[in-house]
Amino acid sequence: MRKQLLFCLSLISLLLFATVIVSAQEGSKTGTAAAANGSTGTAISATSTPVELARAALAGQGGDKYKNLTSMVLIGTVDLYAPNSTQSIPGKFVMVTAGDKMRIDIDARPAVSFKNIYNGQQSYSSMPGVNLPPMNKFGPIVLTKLDQPGYTVTALPDKKKQRAFRIADPDGNATEFYVDATTGRIVTFLIPFNGYVFGTEIKKTKDIEGVIIPYNFTQRLEMTQGAFFAEYSVKDVKLNQPVGDDVFAIPN
Repeated sequence: MRKQLLFCLSLISLLLFATVIVSAQEGSKTGTAAAANGSTGTAISATSTPVELARAALAGQGGDKYKNLTSMVLIGTVDLYAPNSTQSIPGKFVMVTAGDKMRIDIDARPAVSFKNIYNGQQSYSSMPGVNLPPMNKFGPIVLTKLDQPGYTVTALPDKKKQRAFRIADPDGNATEFYVDATTGRIVTFLIPFNGYVFGTEIKKTKDIEGVIIPYNFTQRLEMTQGAFFAEYSVKDVKLNQPVGDDVFAIPN
């Protein structure tokens, strides 16, 4: 079970990094109005193009304040569920981002202890034999790259009360976004990667210094033996503080 959890974590850490900053309505389970998150989003219509949807989603995350972030630290708790298990494994996590550099540590000992690092050029996973692509190529971060050469935005089939679009980079890495049909705020996003599909659903967000931060969110990874599920709760956030390069050092 531990090996299975580590494998899932090494993959789903991609998704956690992608979730770093995402704007969304409160989920129906919370029953809280989206406006309570401090982000009003950007109004869209039934005729809004995929590019207009993407720009609305970026505005809903904080616009320029999101794009100009220099660093972020998220600290909190996580409940891990192995495939076909209803019993969670509780743990803690710390995630640090600074530019293209990213790191996450998950401590759910004695069952699981895991770390993943991207130093801007190469990735490291504490699980031997698991190689991950650059973690800055997926999720809401790609919204900041809409105007860069090689990025394409295309339409996807809409869902009830949700509009959908897909952003792909020049290398073919893609993220599929589902946004509120009125405001354009991201509700869910999916990442197809290496034969798997990673899904994130945001339950609760907060406006911190004009940037929308996910405070409660779930992640799901569908596998042949079942679905790996993780539920995160952020307890502390630090924005735009100095972060030393040693934080992202790749272990020898």
